[in-house]
Amino acid sequence: MTGIGFPLSGSTLVTGPSNAGKTRTTAAAIEAWLDREGTEGVVVLDFAPEIELDGTVLGGRLDRFISVPESVWVGRIDASAPRAESETAEQAVALARENARRAERQIDALPENPRAVFVNDATIPFQHDAAAVSRLTGYCDRADVAVLNAFDSDELGVDDPVSRAERDALDRLRRWADRIVDLS
Repeated sequence: MTGIGFPLSGSTLVTGPSNAGKTRTTAAAIEAWLDREGTEGVVVLDFAPEIELDGTVLGGRLDRFISVPESVWVGRIDASAPRAESETAEQAVALARENARRAERQIDALPENPRAVFVNDATIPFQHDAAAVSRLTGYCDRADVAVLNAFDSDELGVDDPVSRAERDALDRLRRWADRIVDLS
């Protein structure tokens, strides 16, 4: 154990609603891995949007909790929060599609041989096409450890295209992960 509540081996999915501690937990896992194993082969993908809604910050980047060393491969996108930033389902779908496009570029650039993969807000790229999550999980399967976090709540909607795709992506991640840490 690492003091973070789960072993740093295999695949772990950290879930919960907004502000439950998913990003902080993922940052703690990165820090524990770096302390134990160093930076070689470490990959960090940060897909989190960060917006304020009704006085509450939704999402949040890992750099709020950890300074990732420059020798670590980091892929970030300038993500939108489709449901929170849209007035219509069509606008939300368009933002989700743009998130997917941006994330695809980062996934295309991933290093060949990861030892450890950490993903913040893993469902953001798949709110448009949940089936594409298999590309990310396939990459994570090549590493010794993968820690991903994902939003799990109906607070932003349930019956719109983005919410349905996100739930599908989350279900796929749940079936894939060796363990699930639920912070609800």
